[in-house]
Amino acid sequence: MRVFSHTCSNTEIVCALGCAQMLVGVDSDSDYPPDVVATLPKTGRDLDLNIDAVLALKPELVLTSLTVPGHETVVHALRDAGLAVLVCDPQSLQGVYADIQAIADALGVPECGAALVARMEALMPAVAVAGDRPKVLVEWWPKPVIVPAKRSWVTDMLQRAGGCNPWADEDAKSVPLNHQHVLAAAPDVVVMSWCGVKEENYRAEIVIRRDGWAALPALQHGRIHAISEAYLGRPGPRLVEGYRRLRACIAELQEQEQGTHSAI
Repeated sequence: MRVFSHTCSNTEIVCALGCAQMLVGVDSDSDYPPDVVATLPKTGRDLDLNIDAVLALKPELVLTSLTVPGHETVVHALRDAGLAVLVCDPQSLQGVYADIQAIADALGVPECGAALVARMEALMPAVAVAGDRPKVLVEWWPKPVIVPAKRSWVTDMLQRAGGCNPWADEDAKSVPLNHQHVLAAAPDVVVMSWCGVKEENYRAEIVIRRDGWAALPALQHGRIHAISEAYLGRPGPRLVEGYRRLRACIAELQEQEQGTHSAI
């Protein structure tokens, strides 16, 4: 089957299913696995996809998503061009698993989908927590601060990793915050996971210098962490690494608090 992948997560899912040889092209943001995407035609970024260039590759199936605001316009354009399209729009960890299985089924490797989901599930166990769960602010964007909400796989991942999302009850995929919202929530940990920005370019000082944020427990205890959006923002197999890093952030907090209690 000739497959075109529009969005990084779908590219990574296809490769994790052992079907990289089916890819005839990808969007310009797909950067993993590097040895695979380096050799493939790239037809534009997420919202600026060149539909004619996709058509020229003669795909039998286009994998796309609604995970980026505005993607619905691209999805309509792909369908209007007569292309067969599979659209992913996960809003929970179970939704990610369902999309992986749907892609595996479409590629004719259902057993590989089931095996990949089982591996991910085993590597992201739910951690039992005694007492209050640490509140973790995950930033999709720094200005304005945008965070995942109820309809996000990150909310599920935080819960599994032993923490909680202070905005888990907001019925949205993500929400913008003002400083008052953040101060009222008093997060114990801040995680920078800025979309479209390389992890080495995340800057803790941007968080530190915000008005009033110095009073937050997270900043008072130096709990500002960087986790690439490749591990949290892409609903695919590398969420396992995102979970591992979230768990490490929360475990570090718990160790700090245990040390404080032991010293009293």
